[in-house]
Parts: sequence; C-alpha cells; structure tokens
Amino acid sequence: MDIEFVRSRFIKHFDGKTGNVYASPGRINLIGEHTDYNGGFVFPGAVDKGVMAEMRPNGTEDTIMAYAIDLKDRVDFKLSDPNGPRASWARYIYGISKEMQKLGVPVKGYNIAFAGDVPLGAGMSSSAAMESCFACGLNDLFGENKVSQWDMVLAGQATEHNYCGVNCGIMDQFASVFGKAGCLMRLDCRSREFEYFPFKPDGYRLVLLDSVVKHQLAGSPYNDRRNSCENVVKHIAAKHPEGKFETLRDCTWEQLDEVRAEVGEEDYKRAKFVLGEKDRVLAVCDALTEGDYEKVGEMMYETHEGLSKDYEVSCEELDFLNQIAKDNHVTGSRIMGGGFGGCTINLVRNDLYRQFIADAKKRFAEKYGHEPKVYDVVIGDGSRKLC
Repeated sequence: MDIEFVRSRFIKHFDGKTGNVYASPGRINLIGEHTDYNGGFVFPGAVDKGVMAEMRPNGTEDTIMAYAIDLKDRVDFKLSDPNGPRASWARYIYGISKEMQKLGVPVKGYNIAFAGDVPLGAGMSSSAAMESCFACGLNDLFGENKVSQWDMVLAGQATEHNYCGVNCGIMDQFASVFGKAGCLMRLDCRSREFEYFPFKPDGYRLVLLDSVVKHQLAGSPYNDRRNSCENVVKHIAAKHPEGKFETLRDCTWEQLDEVRAEVGEEDYKRAKFVLGEKDRVLAVCDALTEGDYEKVGEMMYETHEGLSKDYEVSCEELDFLNQIAKDNHVTGSRIMGGGFGGCTINLVRNDLYRQFIADAKKRFAEKYGHEPKVYDVVIGDGSRKLC
C-alpha cells in the first residue's frame, strides 16, 4: 500500500490537512483453526498485506467523519448515537472507538480515511486488521499510547462481539497487533501466553490459493459451531461437578466419548475436531523446532480432513484445491480461515511450486470457470504508526 495514495484521499475528502498514518496487517494461520474460542492453541503470523489509515482529530466533541477509500463511501456519525452507523464497514470504526473509550481513552471527534490490500473473503482477517489499525491510531491520538497491546486485542474482539455480530476468538486481532516479521506465533488462547517461532523454511514456501468463492449460508454458521462446542462442555461439566470446565481445552477424549449420545453426533464431531486440532498444533511446534516440514504438512492435511468432514466448514471448491495439492505432492494443504470459501494454505517445496500453481489454475478454471488467485506469503510486522 502507498502512504501517499491514502494521504491524497484524506486531504481531498476532508479539510486539506494531513494527519497521522497507521497500519495493521492481515494474518495467516499455519494450523489451529476454530481453536481460539475453545481455549486451545493457534499458530498465526502477520502478513505484508493489511489496512492503512490516516487519522486526525477534527475538533468536534464526538463527530467521526469516515471515508472508505476502496468503497468510495463516506459516512459521518456521532459516537453519542446509541445505534451507531448502519454501514457495516463504519460499524468497525464506531465499535472500536466505543471500546477504546471503555478503556479510558478520551476519544473525541476525528477524521479517518482508510484503504486495504488484504484480499476480502480470503480468510486473512481484513476485519481484525481494521480494528487493530484503528485502535493503534486512537491509542496514539487520544490515549498517549497508554493502552496495552493486549487491551487493544481485546477491544478488537469486543468490537466484533458487540457491534458486528461475530462471536469470534482472539487469534485474528492478536496476530494483527503482535505480528513480527519472519516469525510465526504460538498462542495459548486460555492463558494468553505466546512464543515467537522463526519461520524460514529452507527449500519450502507458503502460498495461498484463493478460491474466490464465498458461500452465504442461512443463519450464523460460525456462531452455530461455537454453540456446539459450548454445549459439549456444558454436558461434560454436568457429569463431572468436581472439575472446572470452561472450554473444550479443559476436556479429555474420554470425557467427550462419555457424552457422545447426549450431545448428538453433530456436536460430537465438532468437538472431536477441536480436541484433535489442539494436539496437532503442539505436534507442529515440535516438528518446526526439529525442521521436520514433512510432519508439518501431514498435520495440515489432517486438519483439512477434520474441517471438511467433522467441523463441516469446507466446500466443494476448497476440497478440490486440497486434492490438487495432494496430486502435485504438495507437502501440506488445508482450509484457512472460517471456511465456506476463501483460501487454502499450502506448504510446497520450491522445486514443485511452478507445476503446482500451473496445475491448480488450469484444473480449477476448467471446473469452475475462473482461476484461483495466488498469494505468496510474506510474514510481516504487526500494528504500527508509519508517520
């Protein structure tokens, strides 16, 4: 992204004055899907694509003037309005502003123009990039940078919960705020302890294949799956009043089997995936420490199978891309993100890369009428002030 382009739009659509420019990245997740809201482990990294925003106080008490550069859409609203703006993108600005106020930041009126190069719908968390970018700016402009990184993460999560209707975990916002160039991060979503793992796979590369499809399903499939997991925990806790069960992280395979008949096969399969994914993340950490990328790839394929068959968040197009990866002897491949479309993330040997990409484009276009988009992964830095 180009700072001067964002700045030119900011100057044009407001009072001709410049502000401060902030940036936050999207993210990839090597392994550990749908485990964050279950208290498990995730293994994300920030990428070199994200959201950039120019922001400046406008002298009003609580009027926010916002311009979405990519959408060419402007919305003005007051923070004192209990309903907030109707435009979905503006609700992220409204929500993070309200959450930062709750943290003691005296947010007043400001102007903001923002743009992004995170591919929308690809599972790279453009929404978390927005929340983290705006929080970084508000903390700097109004909060003297006193709000901690973790509190900004939680403010972003609360924005999703309270203003956008998505009951998400903390992985996306965590990766966007804490990202570090050249490193993946293992995050324990229960304790919030994390560790940086240098990721420089000699002879391999990570590449995303974007199916460019997004299936809109009736209801709220993300929240439905979270409810399934919480239902299993509730039943296990009832059987074991002596224990403390907050999430599936606290449950064992034996306890899951005990409640299988009570919770039903759908909820059982979803919980089964989560317990397996917790184990796979730890196995991948050990494999990376030992430089065993074949083991990493094996775990990625197992994750895809679980997401497709047990958690049921895949779709025909993503399963097809995963099969193409297998056919081309790609080391590892799986769905990345919430599912129902978006990307696969692929760990591929350098010498197989060109053939894999060519075959994926050809076969996918023959079957679905368009090529998948290809994004080579570059691990970048987290939220920051640019100027």
